[in-house]
Amino acid sequence: MKKWKLASAMLAMSLMLTACGSNEETAKEETKQTTTAKDQAKEGQAAVYPMTVSSTTTSVENEEAGTINFEDVTFETMPEKIAVFDYGFLDTLDALGVEGVVGVAKDSSLPANLEEYADDKYKSIGGLKEPLLEDIAELNPDVIFISGRQSAYYDQLKEIAPVVFIGTSQDDYWGTFLASVDTAAKMFGKEKEAKEYLAKYDSALEEVKALAGNYETSLVTMYDQGNLSGFGKDSRYGYMYDVYGFKPVTNDIESSSHGSNFSFEALLKFDPQVLFVIDRTAATGEKSNIKADMENEIVKKTQAYKNNKIVYLDGPLWYLSGGGLQSELAKIEEILAELK
Repeated sequence: MKKWKLASAMLAMSLMLTACGSNEETAKEETKQTTTAKDQAKEGQAAVYPMTVSSTTTSVENEEAGTINFEDVTFETMPEKIAVFDYGFLDTLDALGVEGVVGVAKDSSLPANLEEYADDKYKSIGGLKEPLLEDIAELNPDVIFISGRQSAYYDQLKEIAPVVFIGTSQDDYWGTFLASVDTAAKMFGKEKEAKEYLAKYDSALEEVKALAGNYETSLVTMYDQGNLSGFGKDSRYGYMYDVYGFKPVTNDIESSSHGSNFSFEALLKFDPQVLFVIDRTAATGEKSNIKADMENEIVKKTQAYKNNKIVYLDGPLWYLSGGGLQSELAKIEEILAELK
């Protein structure tokens, strides 16, 4: 009986030690995993998942589909296969060194700084306005990033993969641009890289604001095959006034995504000291006669022409590829180079 009791006691003690050892190992492993995840997130080495991602704006108005509302998306793990329509967001992913892009909108003209994505290893998912739904489905992406030009296809794209809207808003262009950078940084563990890149903007914005202070009036326009449109503070280029610091020659320009029709006579009437002209014709790949059309007898009477302050802005950069870390900085640098 005593031997039996002794054996039972030894067995019970053995089981307790085994259980304690197992619990300690489990606790250690859980602590190790938790610490690693926190450390990685703090150091910007990895994002912590599951993660719920919001679009840069809750809804947009589409000419064809009306009001489109965007849903938050929860990802269990970091997306490994990425399809990107918006050139600005592709620009940001590229600047941050994010890997995993498998499809881009190659049927439209890629910006010069993104020409590497014309390589065959990146599949075409269509153009900026016409997604190739079947081709996208074959890629089986983990996420699809879209902006305004693809918003009419939101519901169809959602059937293929989770969709995140990362486009800029006309009402808050700069804020939504920064929100898209934040989305990329958090989703792909690149917050440290994003912070370092955005630091470049500090001196650039300070410099362009100081330059803008030299002019009492300015006007942002867009040239399209001989026609001109103007943009005010509430337009897609309103950040030229709000963020860069240029003073608008008038506050009475109707807000529109493609600007308000603007005659050359109206241009002479307002007579801005500096005139910015975005070449939309060049952005669409067509031959542009912008200087010949713009520098007519009426425009030659303006202060901007007389003082050599008509600034012709790069069409593809300003019309197609804005909203990216590299492209937005390039815009500021272009203005500084032209007006210094």
